[in-house]
Amino acid sequence: MNLTTRVKSKDWLVPAGLILLSLIPVIAGAFRMSQLSKGVVSVETERFYSSLTPIILHIIAVTIFSLLGAFQFSRSFRKNNPKWHRISGRILVVAGLTVAVSGIWMTLIYSWAQFDGFTLYVIRLIVGLLMTGFMIKSIDAIRRKKFLEHGDWMLRAYALAMGAGTQVFTHIPFFIFPNIQGETTRTICMVTGWIFNLAIAEWIIRKPSLNPNQAFAGTN
Repeated sequence: MNLTTRVKSKDWLVPAGLILLSLIPVIAGAFRMSQLSKGVVSVETERFYSSLTPIILHIIAVTIFSLLGAFQFSRSFRKNNPKWHRISGRILVVAGLTVAVSGIWMTLIYSWAQFDGFTLYVIRLIVGLLMTGFMIKSIDAIRRKKFLEHGDWMLRAYALAMGAGTQVFTHIPFFIFPNIQGETTRTICMVTGWIFNLAIAEWIIRKPSLNPNQAFAGTN
């Protein structure tokens, strides 16, 4: 394997990892869609039948946003497919906004799941509003032809959207030790996932060698 091949292979490590992380919420979403399409009523699904539109929109949008967004982290793929990057970028903007708005919508209209509480309810709204704000900032940046800024805001939005994948891991102690289960620990597990992802996003943004947007700031 020559140096060029090794570099290209390394370039796909992050997208591959993100796709794997995306599969967690994607598979869970597909399972939920299957349940809803069959009219399965359970403790987990009962609350969704009051209005199916927001959860269906959310599942479809987050699937597109998480999987398609992962490819934006490959510098070589973006460099060799600039037209694809522009087209997929438009799709990602629509999907990202849909994820954020439908997330707020679900928080407002659905009854709380087990171990959810008022604190987590408020935090969910804040996360939804933050992601909406990030998406709007990214749209404004691209309108002003600030390509690097656009990419950085999209990266932040992507980090929040990928919270569902990371939260599977932050919930491991929650599921292993039933005696700690409660509103407080549930909130901590959820918030930790979002904060961790945002921290990673900010670290990448501030590291030109890691930021996939940096090398293409003037070529989008």
